[in-house]
Amino acid sequence: MNTKYIKVFLRIALAVGFLSACADRFGMWDAAISAWGNWNSFVEYTQLLNPWVPGQMISFVAVAATFLEILFGLSLLLGFKTKFFAQLSGVLLLLFGLSMTFSTGIKGPLDYSVFTASAAAFALSTMSSKYLELDKVLGS
Repeated sequence: MNTKYIKVFLRIALAVGFLSACADRFGMWDAAISAWGNWNSFVEYTQLLNPWVPGQMISFVAVAATFLEILFGLSLLLGFKTKFFAQLSGVLLLLFGLSMTFSTGIKGPLDYSVFTASAAAFALSTMSSKYLELDKVLGS
């Protein structure tokens, strides 16, 4: 299979994963299929995954994570600074998977393929060909 199609698939899969998770925490998915369903539930989950963060800082962590996921998702979808945002996505997903592991156990990140997504992001960052990317249009 052609590498350029694999790269597009990786970009779209990672981007949609990030954006879907953000849509969930804003209540944009039906409650029957939501992980959080609303912002407050997501903030509670953020506290569960980050028990060492002081309570008054949890809202900031939740906002920061959401901002980064939206930024990374849109950048990957558009193919803007793909290598850079793929590397950052790999790190963010790895940190998320480790937080899940240390706070709730290994089963969650394995069942939700968090480490697989992290590896996919790192793999994406190694692909140099540009296809259907804003980077190609911008010449970067």
